[in-house]
Amino acid sequence: MGDYNVFHHMPWSGAYAIYFFVIGISAALFFFSALSWYRDDFKSLRTSAFYVSFGLMAAGGLLLIGDLAKPMRFLNILNPFYLNFTSPLAWGGLNLMSFGAVSVAYFYMMRKKDDTNSRRLAVIGSLLALGLPIYTGFDLTVHQNRPVWNSPLMPVLFVAMSLVSGAAVASFLAGRNEKLLATLRQFMLWSAGAVGAMLVSLLGTTAYGGAGQELTFMFMTSGALGAVFVGLGILLGTAAPIALLLAPYGRQQNGVLLAAGLILVGGMALRYSILVGGQIVQTYF
Repeated sequence: MGDYNVFHHMPWSGAYAIYFFVIGISAALFFFSALSWYRDDFKSLRTSAFYVSFGLMAAGGLLLIGDLAKPMRFLNILNPFYLNFTSPLAWGGLNLMSFGAVSVAYFYMMRKKDDTNSRRLAVIGSLLALGLPIYTGFDLTVHQNRPVWNSPLMPVLFVAMSLVSGAAVASFLAGRNEKLLATLRQFMLWSAGAVGAMLVSLLGTTAYGGAGQELTFMFMTSGALGAVFVGLGILLGTAAPIALLLAPYGRQQNGVLLAAGLILVGGMALRYSILVGGQIVQTYF
């Protein structure tokens, strides 16, 4: 009699994992478009990478707006007197808005064939694009009572995941450009290796931390979440593409595209697992 349960819900819904995924790819594709002004092998990606980048950025913005209880509140970010500049979310919102504005200007200058200003905006946009995965990771790492999230690895890990996922999408846009595919293969191989190394470090510190961290490790490596995190994220989406890209078949177009597909599956799985894994302990206690 009188007993009751308190149900602790996850405040960050699965929609944020999709946002992390698309905005990371958007940032990397803008970088590859900008790189085309300085490296001839990326010229064929200049417009296609930008168009996909802009589309994914718009989709990510709509996901954030749709997740608000009152979607029209997103207009508050346009009011500098409303923003709390001590909040990383405020700076993240400004970063996203600035990136969108520079992307529009970059598109306009490319349409005008103004190469000088296009180059300048490409550099500015690349710096803002780099800020997107950094602030995404920083938004998580400032939560001191969330195991897995509260790690200085988060911003760096999200930058590496952005680069490897973006290179994977760029591989599908490259067509039969063998020189470009070879370069993108290197991007995928090294950034996937960096992601793998950081995941090993993250799991090690989580497994041997306090009670909350150890429980989080258990949840993330077993059961349904374990299948997503370990099975899809680490084995299928990180280890398998690295092994494939190192093999002779991974130097061929079909091998690169197969590895790219696995990387995209793994990239979404990792983001979802990290998002849910950081919140799962509090749903039980």
